[in-house]
Amino acid sequence: MRVLLIGANGYIGRFVADRLLADPAVQLTALGRGDDADVRFDLATGSPGALTRFLDAVHPGVVVNCAGATRGGARELTRHNTVAVATVCEALRRSGCGARLVQVGCSAEYGPSQPGSSTAEDAVPRPGGPYGVSKLAATELVLGSGLDAVVLRVFSPAGPGTPAGSPLGRLAEAMRRAMQSGDGELRLGGLGAQRDFIDVRDVARAVHAASLSAAQGVINIGSGRAVRLRDAAATLARVAGYGGSLHELDGPPGAPRPTIGHPRTESVGHRVDALGHHRTDALGHHRPDPLASRGERTDSEHPAPAPHPYPDGCGSWQQADVRTARDRLGWRPRIALEESLADIWMEAACRI
Repeated sequence: MRVLLIGANGYIGRFVADRLLADPAVQLTALGRGDDADVRFDLATGSPGALTRFLDAVHPGVVVNCAGATRGGARELTRHNTVAVATVCEALRRSGCGARLVQVGCSAEYGPSQPGSSTAEDAVPRPGGPYGVSKLAATELVLGSGLDAVVLRVFSPAGPGTPAGSPLGRLAEAMRRAMQSGDGELRLGGLGAQRDFIDVRDVARAVHAASLSAAQGVINIGSGRAVRLRDAAATLARVAGYGGSLHELDGPPGAPRPTIGHPRTESVGHRVDALGHHRTDALGHHRPDPLASRGERTDSEHPAPAPHPYPDGCGSWQQADVRTARDRLGWRPRIALEESLADIWMEAACRI
């Protein structure tokens, strides 16, 4: 089976490439913007006609699209997530290869959901930000293309290679710095959100299964279990062997701040955010100090405003209904979150 993989150098694409290369029945060609791609092509600026000519020459049986952007303004996100997919769909329609399309979507297309609920594929999408909007538009283009196509809506990927700018990546980096400097206390914001974390290697298995299947439409790829980010932080601390206290900054004004783990007696050197004109918590949220202009200390009686809980526009809760993936792809998640977090920590600990 000839497979054309687009976005092989991305976070998910790298693991998809490894999974497909491990299948002796797959002949893989990588298309992308990097120098190490088999064929260099920019979907955001290239023409459908040029891509059509390449498809006719290679004649793949499956096209897997893992390319896209997760950061940037609305224009950039639209160009890389929506226009690029429009180019792929139009090229496949023009081509005589008849390839199946596997599009990697994301759970941000759904937007916020009711706490305690599991989101199924028939839920009405209400993305809460430009990223989710751009990915939803891409999904609609794929579903309306008339192609043999499936969209895998991936929930919150985790594991090796997790970007340092993601919530779990920032958490691991903050913990590494705390351990390196000997800080006995780490203050963290944005831990109240609950997300469905799925290991990136399980995502790659799902892409492989979708390539071999006849399933069409939208299929959720997640663990089927929402995990509070503060619980993930506690697990990461245990994996890392961090013996200090994790203090959570979330909560309504005037409420006590919960402590994750064993509280310690504070010293001046370990009081993070105690003084200064501006504060930044360990997950990178900018936190203005309302008392700094008067030279006063901040304490539990004057908490700073809590940051936005999670930067994906999906509110406080997301959990996937993964029955369709089980029934139509024969796929189930295999890797536990603790193993994913251990791999994230291993990479963070190796940074200089």
